[in-house]
Amino acid sequence: MLPTAFIKGYDQRRLRTLLTVLFLALAIPTGAVIWQAYDQLKWEAWYQYRNQAEELTNRIDLAIGQRVEAAEARNFTDFSFANATASANVLNRSPLSAMPVLQELPGVIGYFQVDPDGRFSTPLLPGNGQDSAEFGLAQDDYLERQELANNIRQVLADNQLVTVSLQDSGRISSELTETEEIVVMGARQQIDNDDEALSADQPDTEREEPQAEQAVAMTTFSSEQQGFDQLNQPGKLTEADSIAMFAEDLAPASATLQSRATPYGRVDELQLDEDLQKKSEDQNREIADEVLERKETPQRTEARKRRVEESVAAPSPAESMGGMAGGEVATITTFQSEIDPYQFSLLDSGHLVLFRNVWRNGSRYVQGLLLDQAEFSSEVLESAFRSTALFEMSNLVIGYNDDIINLINGGPYNSRLTSASELDGALLYRGTLSAPFNNLELIFAVNQLPQGPGAAVLGWTTIVIGVVFVGGFFALYRLGLSQIQLARQQQDFVSAVSHELKTPLTSIRMYGEMLKEGWADEAKQKQYYEYIHDESERLTRLISNVLQLAKITRNDPQVDLKPTHVSALMDQVRSKISSQVERAGFELEFSQDASADDIALDLDDDCFAQIVINLVDNAIKFSKDSEHKNIGISSSLSAAGKVTFAVRDYGPGIPKDQLKKIFKMFYRTESELTRETVGTGIGLAIVHQLTTAMNGSVDVINREPGVEFRVSFPA
Repeated sequence: MLPTAFIKGYDQRRLRTLLTVLFLALAIPTGAVIWQAYDQLKWEAWYQYRNQAEELTNRIDLAIGQRVEAAEARNFTDFSFANATASANVLNRSPLSAMPVLQELPGVIGYFQVDPDGRFSTPLLPGNGQDSAEFGLAQDDYLERQELANNIRQVLADNQLVTVSLQDSGRISSELTETEEIVVMGARQQIDNDDEALSADQPDTEREEPQAEQAVAMTTFSSEQQGFDQLNQPGKLTEADSIAMFAEDLAPASATLQSRATPYGRVDELQLDEDLQKKSEDQNREIADEVLERKETPQRTEARKRRVEESVAAPSPAESMGGMAGGEVATITTFQSEIDPYQFSLLDSGHLVLFRNVWRNGSRYVQGLLLDQAEFSSEVLESAFRSTALFEMSNLVIGYNDDIINLINGGPYNSRLTSASELDGALLYRGTLSAPFNNLELIFAVNQLPQGPGAAVLGWTTIVIGVVFVGGFFALYRLGLSQIQLARQQQDFVSAVSHELKTPLTSIRMYGEMLKEGWADEAKQKQYYEYIHDESERLTRLISNVLQLAKITRNDPQVDLKPTHVSALMDQVRSKISSQVERAGFELEFSQDASADDIALDLDDDCFAQIVINLVDNAIKFSKDSEHKNIGISSSLSAAGKVTFAVRDYGPGIPKDQLKKIFKMFYRTESELTRETVGTGIGLAIVHQLTTAMNGSVDVINREPGVEFRVSFPA
């Protein structure tokens, strides 16, 4: 029970307000702690998968780097169909002439070379002056190689990397007007003049190793090789763009154009939450710097510098001005080549290209390999991505120079992503690959972050705390409310008991004084003695109820159960209440079931008598104004094997909404201000408590008229 000092002065509204404030005072900090714990678990899980994404990026980067290193180790002569060795005056087939094509990198379509004169060649086919039959090429094999070589040439031509001059191509000049052709001729003449001036001003050493910036400035139609120089510029110009810009006297050919339009959109269109990524970057700045330093180590930078190699080869027909004839092998010559590292670019057609510049005797060769983007992405990126746990909870975005070139959706999502706008979630990791693929960017976007290892425990803990909070405060509210009601009822009880005690004591004292002073004759004396006796009985019942209430309050209703026959119980009741009923002006009606008289019940005789006396006293009080002044007491044996004792009156009955409340302690059906009957509100509560203590049950039923109380005990 709550202390009286706490209950005093509180009502239902004030109690509800107090408990609400107390609940919020505990729930808000607890919720904040749980939220922080969930956030920490989320952060730890996110950080764990971020490390996996970073490790996967580094693993992909390392795997590609190893293959690129192997490809960069290729000699200059490997890009010819046949090459020579210094130990033998014979030509051997190049490793790159194998068919199917050697897959040094996934998705390789084929290898190519563009010489200083702009001639395209591939190691798949013998060069000019070389008979394919001498190298054992069958007709079908030769045709297959020729078809693949044409495909490679066509891809490069579509991307303006091996296109010839305007006169030879006829692709643009046929669409120009007469005025535009004059402009084009003027442009060519200006370019030729610039080339002559540049050649005259530069020393031989500079002409042997021209820089990329100089090559780009010469525009795309001065030399086929310059198309490769423009691949990695901010914007790549076509021949028509160059002509239009020259005609309008705009910026040089290397001016910036808009980036390539892709079906997936741009990286900056991704609507991803970057809060966790920024938090990770802030907390791991030093680690990120170490990773960056590790990626840019001097050893790797040194490995990608221009290298010099000694090669031997038979001179090409263009160099020997006659080539091989009559099956003779040309004289083997040794030359020095300076080979640049590979550069990487994405072509407008969607193909990938790796190319390098090779400097031989002051002339530049462009060598490279063409890659299928879909196959490269599938075997290098998607296969590695699918083999990790990241695939179940994130999407992979592949970017190139701020353009999205591929979207790989992971997890349980079956629909294929088609644009950047379909992506949502949080940015998990964003990293770039090492050179030459440093223009490729891998972006991992979380779509379903798995819970951390402690999330289940924290979840159940949260549920338990919530249930305890809600249930505890609800129980505390009910307890407080019941205590408030009990305190009020106790106050009413004290007032009622004071009145109930004072009334019989006053009567006893008054009649006693009258008898003492001799103010009553013999007839009156007998009447006064009966009044004193009745009030004494009334006072005895009241004191008995109060004493019994004290035992019940201590949860110690002492009962002495012993077998007693039903007939004996009915006789005991008759002797104790007959005079009480008769003096109250009521007629007592007894009804006994003969089949139940011989049944023995385990009861406490005194407690049973108090039960019946309280029920009869209650019946007299509430039916004193009824026309039919009868009190009925009966016993019967039910089909369930229980003996039922019933006490019935013929009063006004009990409202239905109060039938289950009348057995509560201190409860009375009438208001304290308007009630007309006497009583303390504990009689029926004591009936219920004593009946329950003797393994019985009590019930009440409205009759027409009156009400009937039934007390049942197992036989």
